[in-house]
Amino acid sequence: MGAFDPWDPAFLADPYPAYAELRAKGRVHYFEPTNQWLVPHHADVSALLRDRRLGRTYQHRFTHEDFGRTAPPAEHEPFHTLNDHGMLDLEPPDHTRIRRLVSKAFTPRTVERLAPYVAGLAGELVDRLVEAGGGDLLTDVAEPLPVAVIAEMLGIPEADRAPLRPWSAEICGMYELSPSEETADRAVRASVEFSAYLRELIAERRGKPGDDLISGLIAAHDEGDRLTEQEMISTCVLLLNAGHEATVNATVNGWAALFRHPEQLALLRGDHSLVPSAVEELMRYDTPLQLFERWVLDEVEIDGVVIPRGAEIAMLFGSANRDPAVFRDAERLDLGRVENPHISFSAGIHYCIGAPLARIELGASMRALLERAPGLELAAEPRLKRNFVIRGMEGLRVSV
Repeated sequence: MGAFDPWDPAFLADPYPAYAELRAKGRVHYFEPTNQWLVPHHADVSALLRDRRLGRTYQHRFTHEDFGRTAPPAEHEPFHTLNDHGMLDLEPPDHTRIRRLVSKAFTPRTVERLAPYVAGLAGELVDRLVEAGGGDLLTDVAEPLPVAVIAEMLGIPEADRAPLRPWSAEICGMYELSPSEETADRAVRASVEFSAYLRELIAERRGKPGDDLISGLIAAHDEGDRLTEQEMISTCVLLLNAGHEATVNATVNGWAALFRHPEQLALLRGDHSLVPSAVEELMRYDTPLQLFERWVLDEVEIDGVVIPRGAEIAMLFGSANRDPAVFRDAERLDLGRVENPHISFSAGIHYCIGAPLARIELGASMRALLERAPGLELAAEPRLKRNFVIRGMEGLRVSV
């Protein structure tokens, strides 16, 4: 497979040359270490995200045995119960029903109503960073903003919010390629603790509803149909994890890219109206979610290669977003890019329900940093996480 090695620190530091090599070699490649078929081109990834012959799960149609797979270990059950009842890992009809019910509570009006709160909080966080003369952009701005926003939306009291980010990080460790048993143990423990907390909070809201998303999920119904308690718990965890993990990483990846391209940063500082297109371009340029997996439910053919039922396809979002067949000067960071059909929010029925909120958060933090910390500079070389699927930083030290 050449340069594609998701465990090699050099690849993790800059996977994009390896993606270019994959695209040049063909449309689909079998990767033996993970037993997956890699798909690097934008057109194929975009089409496969909408292809109903593929699924995030196979259990609505097949048993593990029928599908030629081994059931997860019994000790991992709390993680899988939590994960398998969320929209992201369900297929129709369950996915359709849950997404429809969640959409009744997670409306565009609800999201838009949060915009002033998001802008105010972003300003406060940046003011604190400026008063301190700098700090870690990750822990001081990028993390607290979306965690506070989604917690506010769900109605999680401020006093209860400290474990949210650690729980999320430990659960998300299971989405990496071939996670270790230690990673699985941490994810299981976080799943048990997070679920227990939410079960209590949901019971409290049933007795005393508020103007929050959890109360909205309890009330949401359609022709007598409601979310089960497990579906509500899984939905809340998904909204928290997906609702901040990508935003945190998009923020720090984006600013690291801006510091590496001073001419683009100067352009943005001179014209804040570029913020919306800058947000889209930075998500394309260094994609927070590099890979998204699908099971093959009915065989598919890509460029003459038949991929059988039971196989797993790994769609390389990071590669698709640098595909020169779709993006002019694809390797160039261009904050003014007009045509930008990136797939960082996925596509098809699993298109990110929180994309509008993510855009509000990313725009708010960028504007606050541009306006309140105009001299923001990199204070130390960025520290990348040793992750491939979820691409982000250990920290991003800055001075003002």
